[in-house]
Amino acid sequence: MIRIGLAGWGDHDDLYTTPADKKDKLKVYSSHFPVVELDSSFYAVQPLRNTRKWVKETPPGFGFVVKAYQGMTGHLRGKNPFESTEQMFRAFAESIEPMREAGKLTAVLMQYPPWFDCIRENVDALREAKSLLDGLPLAVEFRHRSWYAPEVRERTLGFLEQEGWIHTVCDEPQVGSGSVPIVLRAANPDLTLVRFHGRNDGGWVGAPPGKSWRDVRYLYRYSRAELLEWKERLKVLERSSREVAVIFNNNSGGDAAANAKEMMELLGIEDEQGLAPRQLDLF
Repeated sequence: MIRIGLAGWGDHDDLYTTPADKKDKLKVYSSHFPVVELDSSFYAVQPLRNTRKWVKETPPGFGFVVKAYQGMTGHLRGKNPFESTEQMFRAFAESIEPMREAGKLTAVLMQYPPWFDCIRENVDALREAKSLLDGLPLAVEFRHRSWYAPEVRERTLGFLEQEGWIHTVCDEPQVGSGSVPIVLRAANPDLTLVRFHGRNDGGWVGAPPGKSWRDVRYLYRYSRAELLEWKERLKVLERSSREVAVIFNNNSGGDAAANAKEMMELLGIEDEQGLAPRQLDLF
């Protein structure tokens, strides 16, 4: 099974065409796509009231890919609000428990930074994360090319398989050590995660003067030819995992929803597949 969705549900203006749509964005979103990546969890561990609300607003079978809190993956700058690593991981796990209980937790995305390279210390960090989040479906996304260097690539993939990690396959600019190649391999028989970041080489490493990185990093619209190429790749991955969750993150210019819809069309995925009914709250 292939499920396609977007990174976040708030910024995709082409999905929300009426004032009522804009008031209930997640409900409307879940009538278009069966899975979403939750980004707010990266910036702060979310209160239970939020995750309970999101579970309630989505239909049975809907899935959340929850991005791990930044302190858990080495992104945090400044003071850590938690007293210990164990407390931080425990608070995060508790915050997403309503999703797990409802069967709506597709994966926790552990997205490591570009300076998280392939060294023993970082392999140990992966083992620690797996232990502290024992029982949760964990996907790893590397952003340093060393994990896929020819001499260690098979060892990296073998480690992920042995430890039970979900492999995240990325499509992104190829501009140095801070980007990774497309590696079409599943590591977990239950799930493979695919993330489309776009191919904006110039915006990947930095924004021009007067621009935010958010304005340019994911500024890209995939062509039909590029999506057709990925159609075949997704089918390859589907043969190795029961589910392939695909997240379009190329939304600096608002292109993610349109590209995701086009990919669904190319794959023959029906709009009604596990989605909330459209116009549910007309009256």
